[in-house]
Amino acid sequence: MDGILWPAVGTAAAALTSFGFMPQVLRMWRRRSAGDVSVVTLGQFAVGVLLWTFYGFYLEDPIIIAANLLTLATLIVGLVLYVRFRDGDPRA
Repeated sequence: MDGILWPAVGTAAAALTSFGFMPQVLRMWRRRSAGDVSVVTLGQFAVGVLLWTFYGFYLEDPIIIAANLLTLATLIVGLVLYVRFRDGDPRA
């Protein structure tokens, strides 16, 4: 059971955290506004996720690597939307 349990726990945790910022990204896209988003939080989270990715490569752990690359991609989309919609102009 141990051979299955802990990788399953890691995969579930990775999936939940990887998509954890997705609701905010979708909200920015739908509203065409990033007025309620902190760019500092986005940047800090992105740097943390990048470091986790490096750590995953160090450990050679595919779950850590994949989860953090996916999270980083989501955060990059969030940063792009922030720059595009930070003034709340729906025509942007």
